[in-house]
Amino acid sequence: MDAPSLARILVRVAALALLFLVCAPLHLATKAVTGTSPWPPRFLGAAAWLVGARVRVEGAPVGPHTLLIANHVNWLDILAVAGATGAAFVSKDNLGHGFIHWLADQNHTIYVRRGHIKGARNQAMEIAQALEGSRPIALFPEGTVGPGTHLLPFRSTLLEAANYASKAVAIRPVALDYGPIAPDIAWFDEPAKDNVLRILGRKGTIPIVVKLLAPLEHDGNRKSIAADARRALEQALGFKSPQPSPIGSGQ
Repeated sequence: MDAPSLARILVRVAALALLFLVCAPLHLATKAVTGTSPWPPRFLGAAAWLVGARVRVEGAPVGPHTLLIANHVNWLDILAVAGATGAAFVSKDNLGHGFIHWLADQNHTIYVRRGHIKGARNQAMEIAQALEGSRPIALFPEGTVGPGTHLLPFRSTLLEAANYASKAVAIRPVALDYGPIAPDIAWFDEPAKDNVLRILGRKGTIPIVVKLLAPLEHDGNRKSIAADARRALEQALGFKSPQPSPIGSGQ
């Protein structure tokens, strides 16, 4: 693996800055006039291309009132899924830098507190309210990024949102397939800054296949939903669990 190139980092950062300077005024003006804006997911999709991702989408288009359950490999996942589906995301409440938090706000991110078990129902209710709108909502049930070679245990608590929504919610697994380079791309056991610079300075492109799998048939049981989604993702990605996973065990 080649060392990150400072020149590539600088070029890609400059391109992202230019993209922001173009999209931000269009977004703010559109939002001021119409009350909503299509620009945040467009910005994220374009940003994916600028940093080297080449996204290909497989599967039927995503409709409204859809909960997307995706595996999590890298921060590129957010750019790829947003560009492919227009989804808003469920995220931890601490995103670090204020500018990153502002960008997430523009895409109607729903924030949750990790480990806040007593507030889990309220968090699921907030996701349910968002699912009643026209945009799909994407959730990473692993709760963190994985190594790219297998899935981590799924947390099922927030999947209760599908039962709380007043609309009929479709639940669709989304397999983010980086192919054989997944372990190299994975943001796993690595400081955030190091991973960002490594990806920005990486030679060549990063193919990502966003596999929009068929909606799950479910009886409303969040633990069954988590188990079924995990199996569907493993099959789509060719993964095998190294050991039985405590899916939804009290989470």
